[in-house]
Amino acid sequence: MDIIGPAGAGIAIAMENLFPPLPSEVILPMAGLAASRGSFTVFEALLWTTAGSIVGALLLYGLGAWLGLTRLRAFAAKVPLLHPEDIDRTVAWFGRHGGKAVFFGRMIPIFRSLISIPAGITRMPVWRFTLLTAAGSVIWNSIFVLSGYYLGESWHVVERYADILQYVVIGAVVIGVAWFLYVRVRALVQSRGSQGGPEPEFD
Repeated sequence: MDIIGPAGAGIAIAMENLFPPLPSEVILPMAGLAASRGSFTVFEALLWTTAGSIVGALLLYGLGAWLGLTRLRAFAAKVPLLHPEDIDRTVAWFGRHGGKAVFFGRMIPIFRSLISIPAGITRMPVWRFTLLTAAGSVIWNSIFVLSGYYLGESWHVVERYADILQYVVIGAVVIGVAWFLYVRVRALVQSRGSQGGPEPEFD
């Protein structure tokens, strides 16, 4: 972190948005630790990492805008167990809660990156998306940067709690996907059974 400086930390956070396996929970506290040692200021750490968050989010927003609703519905029609209506319901939900989803989504592991794509698909105004992303990112980044700044060499303590939050989110996603698949497969089996009609009887 002393070598790459605050700008390098910002680039790393931008990459973390595009490749979620890169751990912001490590990058941000290390930036705070470097700031506590005088390599750069806390303000520089927060400024550059927040700028990186915004840039990464805007790139994914652009991907969502490029995909568009029509392409996404066509893709859903070709994927087993998915229907174009699923996309319509998701877009309708985002239309009602998009602002809150973008703001709070910036503070939830995994969703921090993914939430930018539906924002682009629904063409949320770029200025609004940028402001909400910046606001959520400032809160998330400040928690970890300041943790590294004040905890010093013990910065890794906060990583433990961040890992717990990440496991909870992953568990919830797995349960949600499993339930979705169960409901769809059951509906598919019932549909095929009703189309087949009653079994013939033999004497």
